[in-house]
Amino acid sequence: MKFKGKKLVLLVSLLVVITITLGVLAGCAGGITPVGWSGGAVANGFLYIGSNQGRLTSINLSDNSILRAEPFRIQAQGGLLGCSLGCNSGPTSVPIYGTPVISGDTVYVAGYNGQIAAYRSDNLAQRWIYPSGTTYLQPFVGGAVVFDNKLFIGGSDDSVYALDTQTGALLKKFKTGDRIWGTPTVDAASKTLFIGSYDKKLYALNTDDLTLKWSYTTTGSIISTPLVNNGLVYFGSFDKNLYAVKITDGTLAWKFSGGNWFWAKPEILNGVLYAACLDHFVYALDPTTGAAVHDAYDLKSAVASAPAIVDNLIVFASRDGVIYKIDSTTQEISVVIELNIEVDGPLTAHDGIVYIHPQGILLERVNPVTGAQLPAISLQS
Repeated sequence: MKFKGKKLVLLVSLLVVITITLGVLAGCAGGITPVGWSGGAVANGFLYIGSNQGRLTSINLSDNSILRAEPFRIQAQGGLLGCSLGCNSGPTSVPIYGTPVISGDTVYVAGYNGQIAAYRSDNLAQRWIYPSGTTYLQPFVGGAVVFDNKLFIGGSDDSVYALDTQTGALLKKFKTGDRIWGTPTVDAASKTLFIGSYDKKLYALNTDDLTLKWSYTTTGSIISTPLVNNGLVYFGSFDKNLYAVKITDGTLAWKFSGGNWFWAKPEILNGVLYAACLDHFVYALDPTTGAAVHDAYDLKSAVASAPAIVDNLIVFASRDGVIYKIDSTTQEISVVIELNIEVDGPLTAHDGIVYIHPQGILLERVNPVTGAQLPAISLQS
């Protein structure tokens, strides 16, 4: 009986430790974890993508040769229960969730350790890192956008940053009401930066100085990357609505209700707005009115990844790894291939090939026209 009692005490103690650990880790993530990995960005025949090991990776698309930058790392503090990003006392690599952005001969990417780095596009030599050394901001989940020699990005510390693209110096900073996990979008004509926040607002900021032009409040957090087109900005919310708001003054043009969160960025192709939802449907809408122009497409499982466009095809990945294509001229949907992998990150298209970054170490490649699957590329160091 004493032996059984000791076993019971040990079991209870173990459960308490697990409960505390999960609670602490949930506190770091704020109750929800990031979905997906980095998408790809293509320039001059090279694809740049972030890995779940925290490395910016460059792939030469002519011969599939690979270069890798030094990984993003963080100095673990406080051990397992210290809400750190690693369990060891030494530096720990962290994932890259945001898609890299390319401008000129420089590639920019942010890590989950709270640092932003600029690399030469030809050899991935680091040009600058912000903040430098072992100083870290809160985790970056979304990607960045470059405009007018400034890099704009939102962080988990509720802030939007504007950095000098040449030096990495902080130029301006704007504070929202909660963390930012989405990637911003810029409307060049009006010099406006659009970015959503967990505080349920979409912000329109002046790209010159990050002053507020207007904000639009929904009833759910906003992670979806905004889409700008023809005087409107489109974005999804966790209140299960897709919104179209006027760029000029932030007034509502229309909203459309789905059955779950809109996480993925919507896209417009041949006059139709396609919006994927976590309710496993893709909605085809009139971008001016929000009216449905076709019955919703059922992808059988949730869709969190942004689609890719190849000619007249818009390609989607369901979370269970089935790749679909919708012909924008006929509105017909068909299965390209079943990969049987978990897909959450945005798709990338280049030269007729769609690149898919699933949960794991492989970058999958598919030709959506023929349905052919090309050999995967390993992103493992």
